[in-house]
Amino acid sequence: MSLVELLHQAELQSFGVGERLLTRGHPLTDITYLVQGSVALGMVQGSQMVQRLGRVTSPAWLELASAVLNLPLTCDALAETPVDIKRVKLGLFRQWLEVQPLGVQEVMRDLARSQHQLAELSVSRLAMDAQARCADWLLHHAQAGDRESLAVQFTQRKRQIAEQLGIAPETLSRVLRDLRERGLIKGRGRVLSLVDPGGLRLLAGT
Repeated sequence: MSLVELLHQAELQSFGVGERLLTRGHPLTDITYLVQGSVALGMVQGSQMVQRLGRVTSPAWLELASAVLNLPLTCDALAETPVDIKRVKLGLFRQWLEVQPLGVQEVMRDLARSQHQLAELSVSRLAMDAQARCADWLLHHAQAGDRESLAVQFTQRKRQIAEQLGIAPETLSRVLRDLRERGLIKGRGRVLSLVDPGGLRLLAGT
């Protein structure tokens, strides 16, 4: 039986915005195919995506590498938009995989290992303290300001910057507030002054 036939037999399920589709660390019992919509990948606390890894848009398999290698899920997945999915039992998928030509199996497993390693590396990066990543970003984008001070001018929306850092926009706002309260930066809006670059470097570990 082909994957197309397996998907055809699977029941269509619908989820609303913010509903969790996958939970990192959980063993797989089935694999998820995104029929329609957009899904955010990353690390969830409670019901909120606090650290973001990326986005998957339909049509696409979610965590296919974990299914091929029979390993636990590497990240959480939340519906960014209303989504439709189909779930195929892991046992059926592995039966399909085992009857494929050996060359196909080897290529799929090699690709899966590479993707899984990359995902684990990305998740470990997400686990790095959000303040450290934010401090490193500020230092990297700093330019000379008034009186030879350093300043950062925001040319992107905070949501875009947060996505680059792999954190939620709310987390970025909280971190910037904390850095102000600690006297490391000052200012609001589109320009921030780096009051204590040395302190930011210590925080960033550079």
